[in-house]
Amino acid sequence: MQAFLERASHWLALVCRVVAGIALLALLTVTIADVGTRYLYRLTEGAIALRVTGSVELVSYLMLCSLLAAMAANVEKSQVVVEAFSHGLAPAIKHRLHGFYLLGFAALGLVLFIGLLDSATAATRHGEVTQDLRLPMGPIYQAAALLSLLLGLRSLIHALLGAVFGSEQEVSHGE
Repeated sequence: MQAFLERASHWLALVCRVVAGIALLALLTVTIADVGTRYLYRLTEGAIALRVTGSVELVSYLMLCSLLAAMAANVEKSQVVVEAFSHGLAPAIKHRLHGFYLLGFAALGLVLFIGLLDSATAATRHGEVTQDLRLPMGPIYQAAALLSLLLGLRSLIHALLGAVFGSEQEVSHGE
């Protein structure tokens, strides 16, 4: 069971890293294109008036996707160990505490998933669109809900690995 959970977590992390990487590259591409076209406009004194329409909107939604995917991909590295409280504890107890700590992230992922799924349903039902590009909001909320579900799922997997199996998690030591 432990090996299955570790493999599942590994593959989910890989998917999340790919999604975060693609979203981040798209975000950078939109930003560079927007800055470049503005600079070109200024250099040519308005003769070349290319613009990236809705660049701020695109960047904000791409940032949402990249952050949620990156959080889901790196959830096991989330705890900063406070040495003052855990210095004298055995490593197995530290791993179990980290597992219980990750239950909070699992709950957060679930709450975000339910809220975003509800928002996606309402946006689809009412035909809500983005302000600049007039893109439907339903699929944007659905993508964010899926990434939040992945955050909750990976957190739950690592909570089980830590709390039940006492397996070592990669944690940040504040260095």
